[in-house]
Amino acid sequence: MLVAMDAMLADLGAEVVAAKSGREALKHLLERDFAVILLDVKMPDMDGFETAALIRERERSRDTPIIFLTGVDRSATMAMRGYAVGAVDYLVKPIVPEFVRSKVSVFVDLARKNAQMVHQADRLRVREEEARALAAEQRVLIRELEHKNRELESFSYAVSHDLRAPLRRVDGFARALTDKSGGDPTADRFLGNIRESVRQMGQLIDDVLHLSRVTSAEMRRQEVDLSALADLALGRMREAEPSRKVTARVRPGVVVQGDGRLLRIALENLLQNAWKFTGPSREPVIEFGAEQRDGERAYFVKDNGVGFDMGYAGRLFGPFQRLHRAAEFPGSGIGLATAQRVIHRHGGRIWAEARPGEGATFLFTLGR
Repeated sequence: MLVAMDAMLADLGAEVVAAKSGREALKHLLERDFAVILLDVKMPDMDGFETAALIRERERSRDTPIIFLTGVDRSATMAMRGYAVGAVDYLVKPIVPEFVRSKVSVFVDLARKNAQMVHQADRLRVREEEARALAAEQRVLIRELEHKNRELESFSYAVSHDLRAPLRRVDGFARALTDKSGGDPTADRFLGNIRESVRQMGQLIDDVLHLSRVTSAEMRRQEVDLSALADLALGRMREAEPSRKVTARVRPGVVVQGDGRLLRIALENLLQNAWKFTGPSREPVIEFGAEQRDGERAYFVKDNGVGFDMGYAGRLFGPFQRLHRAAEFPGSGIGLATAQRVIHRHGGRIWAEARPGEGATFLFTLGR
């Protein structure tokens, strides 16, 4: 019987474990789980019904499908007894191999799928625990970052106050000396240089504070029309320098999701950068638009100004970094650093493409 059953089920791709008695069957069940149990009613030591009752008492095998096989007692009473101890079927010999094979295969498939579900559930549980731990860690980091940002802002204001006071005194002394110089051109030139340096230092302090505010400001996401912001910024630049004739090409309808105030600051800095470095161009052109880059939406500010050597591109976005002399192109070197902070806060990236004498293009993305 055991040999015949093993041969009958060989092509199911499942391991068949044979037991010669009920006790041996119970021993196997203590060691492992099974997809289905085939029990002969007549066995040594204890019959199939007693074995089935003991199988059902064990927690792990309480729901394991049991199919009874018998060639001795074919009465309905015996079949009902089998069903009473939890059998799913009661087959009477002679048994049709295909019939048994089809029944067993159903339970084998169910067991495999159940094992997969258990495995997936375990993996999901582990991932959920990892996600909860990561979320808790992120909350701690966010609280620490908020605390550090508040400390940084307080420090920046304190430093600003402490630096501005002596600067005001230096400027006041220089102005007083100018009034008492009696019109000496050499003295006036030196004193003028001092006052100009004081003004530049004051501007640097303002720029550092501005960079600090951009870094720590609360984000308020909304629909932002970048095209409208670009038009407004370029309009203000024309008003400030009406003698300059700059061709501006702004693609209409470029709308994004983000913090309107911060994006205005970033876009103005990029456009002011283009405005400044197209100064020497005979026919300056500044463009704003959007295009696809590497499968994502990228926004750009392009100019035909002086450009720069890409070998120095790594220095572009550092605070107070400059690729040109201040005498040629004045500024504190904080604008691109500010733009980068804004773009990073939106989950995007910013980079530049340029060649000396052929202009530059600054591109940025805004994440998702």
